[in-house]
Amino acid sequence: MQYTANMKKIFVIVISLLLSGYSFAQAPKYSNEFLAIGVGGRALGMSNSVVASVGDASAGYWNPAGLVDCEAPRQLFLMHSEYFAGIAKYDNISLAAVTSDSSALAFSFIRFGVDDIPNTTELIDAQGNIDYDRITTFSAIDNAFIVSYSKKLPVKNLQVGGNLKIIRRKVGDFGGSWGFGIDAGAQYRKDKWRFGAVLRDVTSTFNAWSFTLDDATREVFTLTGNDIPENSLELTMPRLLLGAGRNFGISNSFSVYPEAGMDITFDGKRNVILKTGFASIDLHAGFEVNYKDVAYLRGGFGNIQQETNFDGKKVTTVQPNMGVGIRIKDIMSIDYALTDLGDVSVALYSHVFSLVFNIRPKGTGSSINPSI
Repeated sequence: MQYTANMKKIFVIVISLLLSGYSFAQAPKYSNEFLAIGVGGRALGMSNSVVASVGDASAGYWNPAGLVDCEAPRQLFLMHSEYFAGIAKYDNISLAAVTSDSSALAFSFIRFGVDDIPNTTELIDAQGNIDYDRITTFSAIDNAFIVSYSKKLPVKNLQVGGNLKIIRRKVGDFGGSWGFGIDAGAQYRKDKWRFGAVLRDVTSTFNAWSFTLDDATREVFTLTGNDIPENSLELTMPRLLLGAGRNFGISNSFSVYPEAGMDITFDGKRNVILKTGFASIDLHAGFEVNYKDVAYLRGGFGNIQQETNFDGKKVTTVQPNMGVGIRIKDIMSIDYALTDLGDVSVALYSHVFSLVFNIRPKGTGSSINPSI
């Protein structure tokens, strides 16, 4: 029976951790953080420093203003990565369509989920016997559906875009939420310079949570001293992303594009090096070496954190990333990123693969990201 009690405690701890961040009627600091991980081998290889230069179907996530730069009338973007030794899976699919010479539309779906979590609330039958066949499983899933639009303005080299987001988060049959949000972005070019800005969750994205715990689960929560979650509203505060970069031609075969960026949050002090009571600033930078618009080498650093060791000393950690890419004619590009190279920070560690398919390509021979 002691083993059974431990199994129940473990189950309740898992559920409590999954639900605890969802039961506040205020704005928690790390709400909807799955939407802050990033998508794409190019972007993650450059430590998320692409707000000013993104120009493919992944722009629906990074900066919707860049969608109008898609080189093909239709473009399909696919990404897959795994975290925590494959326990959590992170996927993205986006389809972009250039609707005119000055506008584009995109639809994106993002999923971050942990599947096959054991549910042990019914491990013991009515006679008090342990029956492992009564163990079921459930999934904790974060989904986002994004509709994006991009438009070139009459002002030369200026383009803007916006996102409408629908967020669905679910923890098995125990609880779930629906949320809605809006993003706005802009890009501007000046000679070889690129500038970008995105305001995410412009009006504060909200998630309305509801919980449907059965009697057995409520009893386990009560016996183990855990609070039963209540229906609530969760808010995600706005986040401002800024980026700037410049393309440098080295020779007829090589060019280098470095970009620096900052993510500014307004939900209180975070564990970053630049912070005030009003905002926290997360700095990052990346580069891309381009060889004949065929092969790419990328690197970057970000997620600069101030940590406290066990001995009480404060240290600063930096997350280095790297990546490579290859372009296959005008048909597709394949990108790979290794985030947190050498596992030197507390960041999530993963291999990231992404594909960009050009549907009915124009055959211009330009870069897969023509904004660079």
